[in-house]
Amino acid sequence: MFNKEFLTQPFALGFYTGCFLLLICLYNFIKVKAELSRFRRLLSDKLELEADTMKKLKAEVDTLKKENESLRMKVNALNEIPDRKVQRDVEIYARAEKRMLLSVPGFAPAWETAKTEAHGELTEEETGKSTPKRIFKRLFGGGNQALPARDESKVGSDN
Repeated sequence: MFNKEFLTQPFALGFYTGCFLLLICLYNFIKVKAELSRFRRLLSDKLELEADTMKKLKAEVDTLKKENESLRMKVNALNEIPDRKVQRDVEIYARAEKRMLLSVPGFAPAWETAKTEAHGELTEEETGKSTPKRIFKRLFGGGNQALPARDESKVGSDN
C-alpha cells in the first residue's frame, strides 16, 4: 500500500524542504523569543537600579539643600554680629575701592586724596586735637539733618 516512489516525487521533496525550513524558522523564533525575554529582564533590572540610584541622589540633594540652607542661615546670623558686620563692610569697601581704582582712570587721585583727608581727620580725633562728638552728633543726632557742605574758602586757606 505504501509506494516508495511517492517519497521521491516533486511534491514530497518540496514538502520535506518546507518542513526543514519550518524547523529552522521555529528554532530561530524560539531563540529570538528567549533573547527578547532576556533583554526585558535586563531592562527591568536596569530600570530598578536606576530608580534606586535616583532615589538616593534625590535624598542626597535634599540633605545638601537643607545643609546649605542651614549654613546660609548661620552665615547670615554671624554677619549680623556687629564686629563681623563692620568687618564685612570694610571688606566690601576695600573690594569696591580696588575695582574703582582699576576701572575708572580719573577716580584714583580723588579717592586717594579723600582717603588721606579722612585718615588725617581720624588721626586728629585719636590724638585729641579734634573732638569726635561733633562728628557723631552730625551723623546720629538731629534726625534727618544732613552733614553741612564743605566750605571751599576754608579748604583753600588751609593749604
